[in-house]
Amino acid sequence: MTKLYIADNTCSQTVQIVANELGLNLELIHYDVFGKTTSNRDNFAEINPLGYVPVLALDNAQEDLLSETIVVASYLADQQPDAGLIPVRGTMQRVKVDQLLTFIATEIAQKHIPLMRKLMTEEGAQWTRDKLVSAYATLDQHLADGRAYLTGDQFTVADAYVFGTWWHARSGAEIGHLKHLMAYKARIDSRPSVQKALKDEASLVAQHRALLVA
Repeated sequence: MTKLYIADNTCSQTVQIVANELGLNLELIHYDVFGKTTSNRDNFAEINPLGYVPVLALDNAQEDLLSETIVVASYLADQQPDAGLIPVRGTMQRVKVDQLLTFIATEIAQKHIPLMRKLMTEEGAQWTRDKLVSAYATLDQHLADGRAYLTGDQFTVADAYVFGTWWHARSGAEIGHLKHLMAYKARIDSRPSVQKALKDEASLVAQHRALLVA
């Protein structure tokens, strides 16, 4: 069975959501980023020496390991093009989704990390929070025409990625005034694929922690 290595409340939720939207049955393995252990006792340093999730361990002859959120989520979506989670490669629609994914990665996901880890001076932290709010405002503008999701009425990997990086509260980025974005967040939060991802993750994390104290 194909394995998906995840960590608690990280962008690996993006891949969980995409897998759920596609009806995939992946074996979830939790990686404790602080204790450096996994729920199935795999040595994660051998899975990804860079030490971060998600990692998709394919059940194929080559036993390929895929990392990077955009790559893994896009790969899974590409396997079932009729599901509509990502446009076909080579089209302008795909280019625009790839552009959006890169924007989320660089202007949102990566901007959160130094804030959450408290690695910055207050001046630098404020500058970064302002950049985050500006990035979220850009998404708010995408939604201002009444569309349900970032690219229209179809939920895509880009929307799953936004959910996987909802870390504004932890980073101190105030975005509650972005009404289109907040309504969009409520729509995503209510999707069965999202609810399942959160439930599965919470259950697995609890099981892993119980093993550690046993």
